[in-house]
Amino acid sequence: MKPERPLAVRFFRTATGNEPAREWLRSLPGEERHAIGEDLLTVQYAWPVGKPQVDNLGDGLWEVRSRLKGRIARTLFTLVDDEIVVLHGFIKKTQKSPTQELELARRRKREYQAKYD
Repeated sequence: MKPERPLAVRFFRTATGNEPAREWLRSLPGEERHAIGEDLLTVQYAWPVGKPQVDNLGDGLWEVRSRLKGRIARTLFTLVDDEIVVLHGFIKKTQKSPTQELELARRRKREYQAKYD
């Protein structure tokens, strides 16, 4: 029998019902989707996870660092109770994560909290 996951995974949902992070994941090739999914499973089962796989970005925002063939993905999330709320994902193209990607995740986090607090 498979053990229960200590943390559930939920995807941020916009007011119109879209799940942008899930849609981003589905747009990736299967091999990359699988690699990111495995990394999220590690976070679910082994939380708290530290560097190099997970990094704290401050203000309750975390990133899962996924190494893909020839590129790197970041999946940004927050923790609410016993749930990982996946806010945003992107392919990293520069050394530093772009400010607009981080701001988008922070805005979604605020929206999520306003809706569920």
